[in-house]
Amino acid sequence: MTKIGLEIHCQLTKLASKLFCSCKAEYRNIGPNSNICPVCIGLPGSLPMLNKKAVEKAAMISLALGCTIPEKIGFFRKNYFYPDLPKNFQITQYNAYGPTSIGSGGKIEIEGKTIRIRRIQLEEDPGRLVYEGTSEKTMITLVDYNRAGTPLVEIVTEPDFETPKQVRVFLNVLADLVENIGVSDPYLEGAMRVDGNISEGDGNRVEIKNVGSFRDIEKALHFEITRQQSLVERGIQVLAETRHWDEARRITVSSRSKEEEQDYRYLPEADIPIVQIGNNSIEQIKTQMPESIVGRRERYVKKYGMPAQVADVLSSDKFYSDLFDKSHNEKNAKEVSNIITTDLMGVADTREKKIELKITSKHLSDLADAIMTNKLTRNSGKLALHEMIQSGKSLADVMSSLDLGHVSDPGSIEKIIDEVFQEEGKAVAEAKQNPDTINYLVGKVMRKTKGKADPATTLDILRKRLTM
Repeated sequence: MTKIGLEIHCQLTKLASKLFCSCKAEYRNIGPNSNICPVCIGLPGSLPMLNKKAVEKAAMISLALGCTIPEKIGFFRKNYFYPDLPKNFQITQYNAYGPTSIGSGGKIEIEGKTIRIRRIQLEEDPGRLVYEGTSEKTMITLVDYNRAGTPLVEIVTEPDFETPKQVRVFLNVLADLVENIGVSDPYLEGAMRVDGNISEGDGNRVEIKNVGSFRDIEKALHFEITRQQSLVERGIQVLAETRHWDEARRITVSSRSKEEEQDYRYLPEADIPIVQIGNNSIEQIKTQMPESIVGRRERYVKKYGMPAQVADVLSSDKFYSDLFDKSHNEKNAKEVSNIITTDLMGVADTREKKIELKITSKHLSDLADAIMTNKLTRNSGKLALHEMIQSGKSLADVMSSLDLGHVSDPGSIEKIIDEVFQEEGKAVAEAKQNPDTINYLVGKVMRKTKGKADPATTLDILRKRLTM
């Protein structure tokens, strides 16, 4: 039986400063080693000062995942020697003397399966290694310490996953969750990194380190399952080791033997005293948390009569749920939700495409109202939506420039039907014998009017003409 557990490293990207100093937490798009101080790189005599906001944001993640937050939290030194940690230890949390990390014992439900959360710990991100060179012989390793000290939450699951697909579904749900509560933008480069721990049966555990995308962790796990099963079938022992994902060759590559907890020599961090949280602080943090995804989904169903499937899709995407909440009123809520889930999401399904959208809440509200009052057909509405997305023009301007006005006047539609009857004599005769074929004639009228003819009026006139 395949057993998979995850260690997810999620940066708290919504914070202004690092975890233990006043340097900026945002390290992207600035020159290498230009955002560091003695605390970041652990110079002798420097003292860390815990970021209170980081504790609050980490507590929000714990609460959102149903974890228990202890009254006191503590920090430890995790000792290991690596170029991205100049002080040769990382300040993190460790449940050595009972639960002192920011959370434990939570869970997430995915596709009818419960994934248990072992613990959540607050820690500093190490620096970033940059590799340059075209081959192993010319390869050099550069270190950028701008990332060192960035606030990070590590979420450790139990080995409850059985398939790579479950892992990817879980990560999508988790990304939606941390984005929804406003603690992280998981789609920024390096903001959410994943380690996968995988074993077959009672065999040794193999760790796949720091895979950057959800798609790649799924591929890496697929490969590793196949590799381990092949070894077991041939009677070869699976080594306990750390492996890296080689994206170019799409294989996992042995990196080093797997460290055990004793290898890290965890020691209490003497420079950071025990932090007292208490029930009052936890209750105050709860009041700062936004509406949960589950709560939003229930509101959409109960208040607006939205189909459960539509509410589920809409509530799980913060960008689109925020857009819906700004766009709708009580009368057009269903129409706005349909436009977003059936049309807009198909056009902009990535973070980059969402950013490029020029459509506003007023665009969506006006479009929904126009469709509901028969000023636009649904087909014309789709054309208008695509134009507003690209140009940002108002609905009135788009309708004028594309000539999208709704045709509901029976006299105008009858003239178009006359043309269709002259051109499609065979289809007309068939429709008189078999009413089920009338949709072909409706389609011809819609094409001639570029989708502007009112479908109900068109169908009603056609039926009367065919029975004369």
